[in-house]
Amino acid sequence: MRILKYIFLLLLLSFVALSIFVATQKGDFTVERSQIINSPKSTVFNFVNDYKNWEDFSSWIVEDPEMQLSYPKKTIGPGASFSWEGKEGTGDLLTIFVKENDSIAQKMNYDGTSSSIFWTFKDTIGGTKVTWKTTGKMSFMMKVYTAFNGGINKMMGETYEKSLANLDKTLDFEINTYAVKVNGLVKKLGTFYLRQTFTSEISKVIKNAQIVFPKIITFCEQNNIELNGKPFIIYHTYDSVTGLTKVSFCVPIKNQILTSSGSDILTGTLEPFDAIKTTLTGDYSHTKKALDKAKVYSNMNRIAIDPTFSHLENFTISKTEIKNPSKWVTEIYYPIRPKVISGTTFTPALKKEEAIKIPAPVINKEEEESEF
Repeated sequence: MRILKYIFLLLLLSFVALSIFVATQKGDFTVERSQIINSPKSTVFNFVNDYKNWEDFSSWIVEDPEMQLSYPKKTIGPGASFSWEGKEGTGDLLTIFVKENDSIAQKMNYDGTSSSIFWTFKDTIGGTKVTWKTTGKMSFMMKVYTAFNGGINKMMGETYEKSLANLDKTLDFEINTYAVKVNGLVKKLGTFYLRQTFTSEISKVIKNAQIVFPKIITFCEQNNIELNGKPFIIYHTYDSVTGLTKVSFCVPIKNQILTSSGSDILTGTLEPFDAIKTTLTGDYSHTKKALDKAKVYSNMNRIAIDPTFSHLENFTISKTEIKNPSKWVTEIYYPIRPKVISGTTFTPALKKEEAIKIPAPVINKEEEESEF
């Protein structure tokens, strides 16, 4: 019994000594890792800036298939957040600052340990240099855990290294896998729609769409307005020299409505038109390739483009349906002029798009206007 007593006292003293040693260790920490990602800076920035993409590259999520993720309504930009609960613990992330295509600042809580996270994105040879840095102060339990697992720099550093490698692999496939097909001449049928119209930088159209489309759809839900298909963008002008475009972000609706005076959401009517249809399967960064291919088709076939507006992009399969960029489908329509021969107007070999039933319009000239 005396021996057992001594062993117990020895274990107790060892535990106390270990606790004192761990408690007196420096709790402040800084962990930093960098990697060159084989993708454009804006592409990498936008992917990291949306928390819904983190499950594709964050190693602590990838390696725990049973992890439960929770997303609020906002997952992009300042104020965005998400949380997780897994076998290694629980945590949450909050974005507190964003500088477009340059840096992101976040706050993370993980099992009682709070830390500040900083991302920077720099153009470099071979792609984008991404630096992921974390500073914080460990809780007592985190000190104990890391002491037995090689230290905080080793543990967190390995997690960041794996995650950055996953980010490079994911983007290399998802962003660079795409296909462009010119479908030919079609009749694009019309619809009523709700819209917001303004001038935007061409490079920021998709980002603006991710803000405007949900706003209009929410407006429809709140007012019991029935939708009539997928959102689309009308490019009224498209100046590749200045990089500016006047666009209408449109959500099709089944019945014509009147919006109240002063509303920033307006109504419109898309009239049927003849067009060159081109389908892009893949990330939106390849849109220009699809536009260029459609122009080549029109030139080769001597098809005159109608300058009434630049073109229309219809988001058939978008990020709201599937998160993989390689599977997004965007239909692009260039309006064309009907040919005129001996006073007779005709458009050859037009394929009819899927019919959209449009009720007889009741037009109020003060509230309603056609874009064409």
